[in-house]
Amino acid sequence: MNPRDEEVAIVDANNRVTGSAPRHEMRARGLIHRATYILVFNRRGELFVQERTKSKDIYPGYFDVATGGVVLAGESYEESAARELAEEIGAEGVALQGCFDFYHQDAGNKVWGRLFTCVYDGPITLQAAEVADGFFMAVDEVLKMADSRPFTPDGLLVLRRHLAERDG
Repeated sequence: MNPRDEEVAIVDANNRVTGSAPRHEMRARGLIHRATYILVFNRRGELFVQERTKSKDIYPGYFDVATGGVVLAGESYEESAARELAEEIGAEGVALQGCFDFYHQDAGNKVWGRLFTCVYDGPITLQAAEVADGFFMAVDEVLKMADSRPFTPDGLLVLRRHLAERDG
């Protein structure tokens, strides 16, 4: 199925499911939807950063600190996170730690997200249609890179909040 035709869970301002819509309609109408965000760390504490393909429907060509994506109709956050991790980087059966829910809105994106973290040192197989490149980096280097390169704003939001809560 073409990703633009995937049926996405649509929610209201309080994150209650109100129905579903194809992804392209959700984007065109600016509907609030759900998405998962997974910060993938290796055992050395480095964070997996991916470069999005130029064909992505939002933030094309940007770097992203989170693996993840939209929650499909009928899917839970947890099911979506496991599916996205397997699709985007080929990681299956990874233990995910739920962290927090948040709301993010900017031009063209209204999303209720849930952050997960995991530790993964296995093989990485990038999903060519969505991920142009990917690599592990020290978190402080990622934040420095974000000062001069385009990063997804929602990904940086969850990373900074996660770090603040973790280091609290």
